[in-house]
Amino acid sequence: MIEENIAFVKQTIHAACMRANRNPEEVTLVAVSKTKPLCDIEEAIRCGMREFGENKVQELMEKMPKVSVPVQWHLIGHLQTNKVKYIIDQGLLIHSVDTVKLAEVIQKEAEKKQVDCNILLEVNVAGEESKFGFSPEEVLPAVETIARMSKVHIKGLMTIAPFVENPEENRSIFANLHKLSLDIKSRNIDNVNMSVLSMGMTNDYEVAIEEGATIVRVGTGIFGTRNYNI
Repeated sequence: MIEENIAFVKQTIHAACMRANRNPEEVTLVAVSKTKPLCDIEEAIRCGMREFGENKVQELMEKMPKVSVPVQWHLIGHLQTNKVKYIIDQGLLIHSVDTVKLAEVIQKEAEKKQVDCNILLEVNVAGEESKFGFSPEEVLPAVETIARMSKVHIKGLMTIAPFVENPEENRSIFANLHKLSLDIKSRNIDNVNMSVLSMGMTNDYEVAIEEGATIVRVGTGIFGTRNYNI
């Protein structure tokens, strides 16, 4: 099932890129493996996947040393400040930096271990109370502050759009995040690279790609429905 799912998702990504007149190589597929066993990750690896996303630090740390080949890990869930020290030197792309305070902790821990850390700023474009992230108005001041941190490197933006039955309902959210990234890029701020736009999940990644996503995060579409009771 996983092999067929990956093939289908890749085919769909290619089709979305064609509709948007984009090169499919511009879009990275991250397989969201949260709650999924190692055997599922290994099957995805056998199918060529090398980018995996986890939500929780503890689950990520358990899985990282057990995979059979080196892969690129992405932390896509909310990161608590007291967990930063565990992952700072693991070469992750952290998608979910949602406060300046969290960036400051990342800087402090990175200095301790003399490593550099790549991050995305999470933006709550839809303004959902249940979601973390900067409001769109807070992003630029946050970028200007974090850009001065020597060990923290902003690579782009991320958002989690609302779950909707009709993906078209999220098009404006993705378009607004893309516009925000272009605005920040145009300012040519040192230590800020707006090359990554992480948006779109199983139910809406095609629309996200059409609106400029460079990373899509697909879990259910690859691994099937999650069992949160395990």
